[in-house]
This record gives sequence, C-alpha cells and structure tokens, in this order.
Amino acid sequence: MLKVTIDGQTIEVPEGTTILQAARMLGPEVAPPAMCYYSKLETSGGYCRTCIVKVSKGSEKDPRPMPKPVASCRTMVMDGMEVQNKTSPELVEARKGVVEFLLANHPLDCPICDQAGECHLQDLSFEHGIESTRYEFERRTFKKIDLGPHIQLHMTRCILCYRCVKVADQLTPERYHGVLNRGDVSEISTYIEKSIDNEFSGNVIDVCPVGALTDKTFRFKSRVWFTKPVDAHRNCDTCSGKVTLWYKGDDVLRVTGRKDAFGEVADFICNTCRFETKKTSDWVIEGPRVIDKKSVISANHYLSDLKVPDFAYEVGEDYKKIDDTPKLLNPAAQ
Repeated sequence: MLKVTIDGQTIEVPEGTTILQAARMLGPEVAPPAMCYYSKLETSGGYCRTCIVKVSKGSEKDPRPMPKPVASCRTMVMDGMEVQNKTSPELVEARKGVVEFLLANHPLDCPICDQAGECHLQDLSFEHGIESTRYEFERRTFKKIDLGPHIQLHMTRCILCYRCVKVADQLTPERYHGVLNRGDVSEISTYIEKSIDNEFSGNVIDVCPVGALTDKTFRFKSRVWFTKPVDAHRNCDTCSGKVTLWYKGDDVLRVTGRKDAFGEVADFICNTCRFETKKTSDWVIEGPRVIDKKSVISANHYLSDLKVPDFAYEVGEDYKKIDDTPKLLNPAAQ
C-alpha cells in the first residue's frame, strides 16, 4: 500500500491508484472537480484539466515537487506523495484559468438551459469564474442536431469532454457519432447524419456534464429545482431498473440513472426505462432521493404531495417518517 497526503489528510491506497481516485476515497470535499473523467468509463479523463493539483512532494525517494500542476486523473500516486488541491492559492488561481478557457466559447445561456441547477460547469463557474470575460472574439456557434427521436445535441454548449463518445464505444453495440474536425471547430456529430438509435443511447444524456446533450421529452418542461427526485425500481430484462424519477406534482417529467456524490451514474439504464415508463404505476417507489444540501435542487425538498405508501424514512436531517406520514422537520429547508 502507498501513503499519500492530500490537503493534509493521509490515506493508504493500492499501487496504480491515481491522485483523483485517492482524493475521492477521502470524500467529495477533498476531491478535485472533474468534467471529463468518469470512473465507469475506461480511458476517460485527461481532456478538461479541471482536476489539476499541485504535487508539493513527489515521493519519499524523490521529495522534489513537480514543477507544474498535473492532471490528477492521469497521475499515479507514489509512496509519500503530498498533494495540494484547495489548500494551494496558486493551484486555485490556475484552476480559474482552466474554467476561463472552458467558458471562452460557452454561450452562458443558463436561464434557458435544461441542465441549469445540475450543471458541473455552472458549479465551477460559481466557484472559480471571474465576473467579466477577457475573450474578445466571436464565440463559435453550431446548429442544433437531433440524435435520434429522444436526444438533441446543442453543440454550442459542448466542452468536448468525450464522455458521450466513450459511452457509445463501451456501452452500445455500434457507435455512429464522434469528434469531427480539429481545434476550435471540433464538434460532436453523427456519421453522415446517422441517428443514434440503440437501447442504451440515452445514457449519453446522463454523462454529459453540461447542457449539450438533452432529453427531448423533458426540454423546457420545468426547471430542475422545481422537480422532486424519487428513487424507484422495476423489473427490467435489459438493465438494472434502478432509476431516479423526477416529479412535478403527480407527473413524472423525466427518468434518469442514479448518480453518486461525484455526479456519476451507478448503473446505466436502458431507453425503455428512461423514455417509455413515465407513470408511477410502472415503478416501485423506494423513497425521496438524498440530495446534497449545497445543491439548488435541495431548495425544493418535499414529501407531502406524493401519495405513496411507505414513502420516506429519512432524507439527511430534514425529513423523517412519523406515524406513517412524511413530515417536514426543518421548515427552513423548504
């Protein structure tokens, strides 16, 4: 086992572990942000550079610091390594520069984007963005493309993280889309306008960290913080059937895979579960989704208007099941 210290916290990890993986073992509060790395997808990472860290001590054998920030998703841990993430002012300033590059061509249309409220780039912009842009050139623009009957590609918002391409490569039997062209005219597109149509194609929506790939059945129906996420499952022959239902009133507006603390889907789901089963009667309700209190989605936490038996046991410290009736314990959380 190798010892590594990240922001003053020491952990032992097996050989072959990256700095980012080690940081995630310590918890989300220590882990660097990542826009392209996805633990469920092989060869992901190394594109966006938002996960850069400062290595102040290389190892016990060679304690010299690394001369510049390194991508934590591609840098392996060495015994005795010391890493700075949030504790290094220089690193925080460098990450601001990375975010500025990501926003150089982004349309910044959060008020009309369906991804608003659960967008990783929006979170990064809030934490590390600057108030005004230094970019003086015309931003790149692309026409919207329909990738099959359920998915729309808004390439103007894309940051070229390659997650959707790797999902198609590793999860589906055939891939018809990829990255075309080079430099600032690179774009995600289909092969000779061929539609993406396979049973797991909808997962490109879940892995997209911005609003470039959106669910056409959900577009403009509601802001995410007005919806109410509920965990549910069903018997499905194609996938695990474990999903999150997003309610508005008694209507299921969309179905997504369940995401962990790092925004990654635990089990990929099929298109039947995602697009064709949007009735409460299709599902076995497990309870409300546990939402990070820092998330804007938590501002609309609820329990009262979904009449489901044995609905909730506990969500964080805000809700608890009392006398078989879900009640709000902390009114400030509403």
